[in-house]
Amino acid sequence: MARFFDWLLRRSVELPVEPRQGGIELPWTQRWYHVPKRSAGWDFREEDYQSARTNARIVARETLGNDVWEHVQRHGYVDVPSGRFPGLTYRLRVGRRIEVLCEPGADSPWPFPYLCINPSYPLPEEEFFAHLYLYVRDREEEIIRVAAPQPWDQRLGRTF
Repeated sequence: MARFFDWLLRRSVELPVEPRQGGIELPWTQRWYHVPKRSAGWDFREEDYQSARTNARIVARETLGNDVWEHVQRHGYVDVPSGRFPGLTYRLRVGRRIEVLCEPGADSPWPFPYLCINPSYPLPEEEFFAHLYLYVRDREEEIIRVAAPQPWDQRLGRTF
């Protein structure tokens, strides 16, 4: 495990945009109710959105790996089988709710076929998609705990 972390720390990914100066941002410590849906706030300029989305695409590709990322780009989704519920698959799509798919004979633990999870603060859609992928794959119990079952599909509210 230590070798993995050494490799991870030595590996550098060049982001095309330099981070803002002035220290570390802690967006989860703020309230975001005043920010309109699918935006990052009134002070975010078009250049800020472009750089955030560019960096998010890099983060998503690095997080998911090239094979999974290319599958998402070609098909618009990636299916992640549940480790907890036999016959259940989570279909993840960029910027959309999680779709719950069940094989014939398998029962869903939720009454509706979509799960709504929004980030705590505004994030680019592709970056939040990478977060969801890791949670569904590695921390399914957290998805089960926080997801709000929904009867219909919809875009996420706190992504842009």
